[in-house]
Amino acid sequence: MKRRIETLLVGAGFASAGRQLRRGRGLILAYHNILPAGVAPEGDRSLHLAADAFTRQLDLLERTHEVRPLDELVNADSPSGRPLAAITFDDAYLGAVTIGVDELVERQMPGTIFVAPAMLGRPSFWWDALASPSGNGLPDEVRNEGLTAHRGIDADIREWARGKGLGVRPVSDCARPATEEELVGAARRPGITVASHSWSHPNLTRLTAGRLEEELEKPLAWLRDRFDRSCPWLAYPYGLSSSEVETAAGRLGYTIAVRVEGGWIKDGRDKRLSLPRLNVPAGVSQAGFELRSAGFFCR
Repeated sequence: MKRRIETLLVGAGFASAGRQLRRGRGLILAYHNILPAGVAPEGDRSLHLAADAFTRQLDLLERTHEVRPLDELVNADSPSGRPLAAITFDDAYLGAVTIGVDELVERQMPGTIFVAPAMLGRPSFWWDALASPSGNGLPDEVRNEGLTAHRGIDADIREWARGKGLGVRPVSDCARPATEEELVGAARRPGITVASHSWSHPNLTRLTAGRLEEELEKPLAWLRDRFDRSCPWLAYPYGLSSSEVETAAGRLGYTIAVRVEGGWIKDGRDKRLSLPRLNVPAGVSQAGFELRSAGFFCR
């Protein structure tokens, strides 16, 4: 029923009208993994978008939005005939740095990959390893325990899960983090930039001041050493930040930092260390994506 209503709304011109109202305004899209054709999603399935759905979304954006690099979108201050969009990937999943990047390059679209260097080459992320095999995603109690009591730290969460007798399931290559070599290859492609997702993807709001500084400072040095097109930008792990985290990020040299939700940028000159994004879940329909990218169902 929901998908039918979304299709009817698009057919009635709601998406077109929404884009007209938002000409020149910016929307940062947050993606995670892109799955090859014919591969079933696993782990936290909301993060693993099928390649054909991703290509349809890019084709739509090519017609309806002006896709810009993240910094240009944030700094845009002149009216445009279309809404502005920036494309970002969190976590440096293998599918994002291969399939996702291939699709962007084919369309000459820019994109940013936010990477937590300590997680590269790992067999899986904890949220995929602990997700329900029934396809219902990560149980709320596991997510809450992981992000609060265990501060979003991968090794601590896995140790707690094993002690509780929770199943820690392996994932296929399609759902694993990329290796450093794979990420370096993606970053050589035209229009692709690499930025920080912290060092090891903890919940930054739960760290001591010293650990917080380490998590923010180390990836900047790592990126500068490896990439010509790295940027002092940050995506907060799990989308979680606080005034203390934002202050630390600014002090250490970050110029842009993004959450994982919140919708449209109201003024790119304000709150650059707490910019909103529109998360794109794997289950969204094409009509639903068109409505959301036109400003409906998101702030």
